[in-house]
Amino acid sequence: MTPAINITKKSKVSHKIHEYTHDDSSESYGLEAAEKMGVPEERVFKTLVVTLDNKELAVGVIPVSFKLSMKLIAKVAGAKKAAMADKSDVERSTGYVLGGVSPLGQKKRLKTIIHSSAKKYSTIYVSAGRRGLEIELSPDDLAQLTNAKLAEICQ
Repeated sequence: MTPAINITKKSKVSHKIHEYTHDDSSESYGLEAAEKMGVPEERVFKTLVVTLDNKELAVGVIPVSFKLSMKLIAKVAGAKKAAMADKSDVERSTGYVLGGVSPLGQKKRLKTIIHSSAKKYSTIYVSAGRRGLEIELSPDDLAQLTNAKLAEICQ
């Protein structure tokens, strides 16, 4: 069990766990997940951690085929600038390794923004805290569990 799965079970929200064999040579963990699970890319969301101009970390949860806008996530997070966070900062604050970062069950609760397209689907897929492991749940439940805002944060 990962912290992401544990927090989801503990909160008793409806969810499904999906496991697949991760290929270490894969260049995009999210696209690999969509392909191996047979799910449209728009429903599989990746978790990206950014550093805001005040050195605070924030999380953007976006479809795997989208590109995060630093300008938009900074604005929604109440900052002037954002940049991708350093790998060691991501792993230290979330407790997860890159490619397996989940928006759920992070060591330190970070400000989280979910891309507004999530509202189009009854369920979406996010990392369950390990490469090759995804959790399917409703966008509303994900937002509630992470205390997230839904906003337009992609280019």
